[in-house]
Amino acid sequence: MTAEMSANKMTTAASPTSTSGEHRLSGNMGTAGVAFTVLAFNAPLAATVGFVPVIVGVGNQLGAPVTYLAAGALVMLFAVGFTTMSRHLPNPGAFYAYITAGLGREAGLGASFLALFLYIFMVVGGYIFGGIALNSLVHHSFHGPDIPWWAWVLVLQAVVGLLGYFKVDISAKVLSLIMCGEVVIVAIWNAVVLFDGGPEGLTATSFSSSSIFSGSVGLALLFGITCFTGFEATAIFRDEVRDPEKTIPRATYIAVATMASMYALAAYVLITGYGPSSVVDATAADPAGSVLASYQTYLGSVAVHVVSILLCTSIFASILTMHNVTARYVHSLSVDQVLPSSLGHVHPRHGSPYRASLLTSAVAVVFLATLGLAQVSMTSLYATLIGIGGYALIVLLLLTSIAIPGYFMRRRPEGVRLHAWKMIVSPLLAAAGFAFALYLATDNIVLLTGQSQTVSNLVLALAYGTFVLGFVVALVLRRRRPATYARIGRQDP
Repeated sequence: MTAEMSANKMTTAASPTSTSGEHRLSGNMGTAGVAFTVLAFNAPLAATVGFVPVIVGVGNQLGAPVTYLAAGALVMLFAVGFTTMSRHLPNPGAFYAYITAGLGREAGLGASFLALFLYIFMVVGGYIFGGIALNSLVHHSFHGPDIPWWAWVLVLQAVVGLLGYFKVDISAKVLSLIMCGEVVIVAIWNAVVLFDGGPEGLTATSFSSSSIFSGSVGLALLFGITCFTGFEATAIFRDEVRDPEKTIPRATYIAVATMASMYALAAYVLITGYGPSSVVDATAADPAGSVLASYQTYLGSVAVHVVSILLCTSIFASILTMHNVTARYVHSLSVDQVLPSSLGHVHPRHGSPYRASLLTSAVAVVFLATLGLAQVSMTSLYATLIGIGGYALIVLLLLTSIAIPGYFMRRRPEGVRLHAWKMIVSPLLAAAGFAFALYLATDNIVLLTGQSQTVSNLVLALAYGTFVLGFVVALVLRRRRPATYARIGRQDP
């Protein structure tokens, strides 16, 4: 046994990060299951249809493939520190635990509140998107009955709630099956377009400096980073995977590398399919429609119907993953007694956070019902909710990037040698990139939310106010309930 492995064992034994008994989650997911779960969170087919043409049309245009590679490189820098942290802090709290460890309990609890905020918004936004997409699929694509979107949402909630109640391995198998379908249809489209060569042939135009820095590079990078959300789920499911010391790093790197290559290749194929001289105008005029038109041209109408179906299953997979992640944040806060400890109970047979899952479903129902009673237009609201969640996620990525070197510099476990690149340099480089992304997101908040400047400013106030609320709650706990305060993030005193 190496010295580092021994140090890790001592760290685990000495730390109050682990849970046991009725509060300990269980599962048997392997590397592939965790990686597919992360990929499902991002709904790669939906991202290919919805985000890739936006970057080509109004971002940095022909340089879109390089944008995705650059965004992937930034996220990979973050993953280096993130996975290193996971080895030395065996806690399934992910952002919540890591920010607590590096920046203190107040910042950690603020981050946990912000994480709950973003995931609930994204779950609700996903439900609305899924309801609208299913209605369109059944009524417009297959000329079936015009069933209201909210009825489809009820169906989605029932299925997601049921899967969330059971062992996570079942969800992982469902997600893996859906992901295989997405990957296959995208791979077929890629192969056919590249073999055909498009109207102007294969070209390296996308990789020239003039293309890379054309259009709005900042906006392209912002949307590019948004496509890499959810990979912290590898740490969220720590207690439910086989051999987390190996599974979490492998799944994280596989997921990030897969997303970067898939998005970059899809952008290049879209450009090739239309030709560099035509693609910018086509994608700017009709982003999602331009991708579907390319499938129609190269694969035929049957493929378009298949893509339409897989888009709905892709959205469902994303909702299921976001629901599971949200439930586990609730579970962590309940185990730490910030939320009622009864919510932290684990199902005796399935090893799932079933009470936290039921609460997540209930909150989503109340949220959606409130929006419905307020007669809010749903056609654009889902994009607003997902945009708000994406903004909050960038804040958490930035805080975590700063927290990682903070932890290793100030509280490095005894006997663990400082590895400058993994523990300090790569997280700080990632922090610089995310700080720039946060500036871009703030500067383009109207575009990100799709709302007026006034509404967008209120959204920003709500997001930062949620973080401040968690920070203040921690201060109150420190004074009135010191035992609970000490449990925040399950850190050493």
